Amino acid sequence: METRQKVIIGVVVVAVLGLAATLSVVQGRDRGIEVRTETIERRDLEKIVTASGNIRARRTVDISSDVSARVSQLYIDEGDDVREGQTLLRLEPDQYQAALARAEALLAQAQAQEAQQRANLTQAQRDLDRLLQLRDRDPLLVSRQQIDDAETRVEVQEALLQSTTFGVSQARAGVDENADRLSRTVFTAPMAGKVTRLNVEEGETVIIGTMNNPGSLVLTISDLSVIEVVLQVDETEVSEISLGDSASIRIDAFPNKRFAGRVTEIGNSAINPPTQQSGSQQAAIDFEVVLTLEETTTSLRPDLSATADIIVESREAALAVPIIALTVRDRDEVIEEGGSVAPAADGEVDDVEGVFVVQDGSVEFRPVAVGIAGQEYFEVLSGLEEGDEVVAGPYQRIRQLRNGDAIIVTDDTVTETDEG
Repeated sequence: METRQKVIIGVVVVAVLGLAATLSVVQGRDRGIEVRTETIERRDLEKIVTASGNIRARRTVDISSDVSARVSQLYIDEGDDVREGQTLLRLEPDQYQAALARAEALLAQAQAQEAQQRANLTQAQRDLDRLLQLRDRDPLLVSRQQIDDAETRVEVQEALLQSTTFGVSQARAGVDENADRLSRTVFTAPMAGKVTRLNVEEGETVIIGTMNNPGSLVLTISDLSVIEVVLQVDETEVSEISLGDSASIRIDAFPNKRFAGRVTEIGNSAINPPTQQSGSQQAAIDFEVVLTLEETTTSLRPDLSATADIIVESREAALAVPIIALTVRDRDEVIEEGGSVAPAADGEVDDVEGVFVVQDGSVEFRPVAVGIAGQEYFEVLSGLEEGDEVVAGPYQRIRQLRNGDAIIVTDDTVTETDEG
């Protein structure tokens, strides 16, 4: 019973407030509704797509280790500028030097076996030649069996020589492999740039990656001569962006500076496609858009947060109407109030977009066709002329206006609460 009484009281309070608001509007119409107005004039308009992202260098090289060993010498610090080919650090080479020495010994052994087998082949060939000479002198001194056996020994020795030759090649490849591993204990810069990440210190052990265990990322070198901003743009806006569009970039680390850039890359597929999303609720579909910053003297670092305003369309000296002045009215209601609007055609929506034009202390609803949207103004394509005075706020009162209502123009600033 108590809950029911509370509900009834609440309904009564809402009804009283609604009645009071209605009476206020009615009384306001009788004496004139207070509104702000603005004169239609020409302005430069820019349609902007805003997106956030991060700074990166156009070219970045992550250096990992191809061998596992302890860092013995470190020649650079994070933030250092390096030149191409400069030695960055060394790993302990002992085990790889030993492996190379073993491989070189195996190569020497294989070469010795090859030389021995070559001598055996020479001996077998000489024995065969001697038997052939004897047979030429007197066929009765050498049997056919002796000749066949000698030829077979030559063929066997040739095969053995070929085997030892392959053994030498294998041993030589082992030497090259171990020499390459030894060379990988010395890290050199693959390009000129800045050390933007250093993940090791002297005495630490770096490891190589496996299928299930990524290797150590030793350091990162970035070429900061060309800086890019990587943005995530919503699917509803990416189609409006074109290569070459200019942009104004705000970087959080430099709040008082603006940087200029241009669109140089637009992703053709989503950053996180729907097929890779898990769960019943699909996340937003974003595309990657890359801006290239113009040259700047400001020292920028990778991964800094940035926000870009991309100018996707612009108009010079376009007739402009305040965005807040534009409202939507029902077509039939406008006609009933005596407004000039054409009846809806087949398939046309019943809502009409327009503004309230001030004429002799009252307002007249006038349909307007708009083009691009700037930050605060719409481009006017038709319906208004330069010099027309329109109601430009507050928004809540624009929604309450009717065709022919009397108004009182005021310059008082109205808060968002007053505007509903």
